[in-house]
Amino acid sequence: MKTFLRFIAVMGAVLAVSHSCKSEYDTLLNSNDVDQKYTAAFDFFNHGKYNKAARLFESLAIQTNGTSKDDTVQFYWGMSNYRFKDYYTAETNFAKFLTNFPRSPFADEAAFLRIDCLYRSTMRSELDQKPTYNALGVISQYLAENPNSTHRSTCNRMLKELNDRLDKKAYDNAKLYYNMEDYRASRVAFRNVLKDDSENIYREDILYYIAKSSYKFAQLSVESKQKERYLTFVDDYYNFIGELPDSAYRKELDVLYKRAQKALGRYSGSEEDLEAKEKDFEKERKKLLKQSESGE
Repeated sequence: MKTFLRFIAVMGAVLAVSHSCKSEYDTLLNSNDVDQKYTAAFDFFNHGKYNKAARLFESLAIQTNGTSKDDTVQFYWGMSNYRFKDYYTAETNFAKFLTNFPRSPFADEAAFLRIDCLYRSTMRSELDQKPTYNALGVISQYLAENPNSTHRSTCNRMLKELNDRLDKKAYDNAKLYYNMEDYRASRVAFRNVLKDDSENIYREDILYYIAKSSYKFAQLSVESKQKERYLTFVDDYYNFIGELPDSAYRKELDVLYKRAQKALGRYSGSEEDLEAKEKDFEKERKKLLKQSESGE
């Protein structure tokens, strides 16, 4: 019984202290003493208590509106949310700050931090890329307006990473048709990717899948349509080797080309020769895959 009463007493003391601390912060939050609140907000910020600091700066933003502290309070409101990793709210803070204080000493840092918030809010390539397009637009505008910014290299790195993500999104979307064995749609989709962005980082793979799609589409077609469709593959093949004569895909496409020529009545070699070449590139593909998996 004594142990239980002691436990109740200890818990009561803990709750009393906790309630006292909470009440003290809430009292400060609702206070009209700007100087005390301003000092406390920075104290919380400097000690890494960013959520509490953000709430105080938010309250101060109303009380210091139009005063000499106005831009400092609004900037550190955004900084507190940024450090708390609430990037959505921080981006809103910094965007508002830049509208209200374009000539503030904090303006350049606020502009970059806004960019960083947008960058951190983007999502992997399988998900919605609207945030990526938004971030790209803001970064590009920032670089155009600040060509000598100390953040230029970081912004360029962000631009490359986000553009590469969009390239992967476009490539993966087109490859879905190939994986579903809808080879006609696959060829159209891959060609559209290059039509929209000829410098897509997956250009070699895309040209390869364009050729593979046209070959498979011809192969699976009714006999009356095969000639025309094999000729389309031949065009895609020449387009590929003309641009990428030393590609790792070359041997495989060379065999498909000879098979297409055989289907068109233009190949004089034997089936054994074609099968031997197919085995060769399959061995080479497995070797390259093994090297890739081992990180060589």
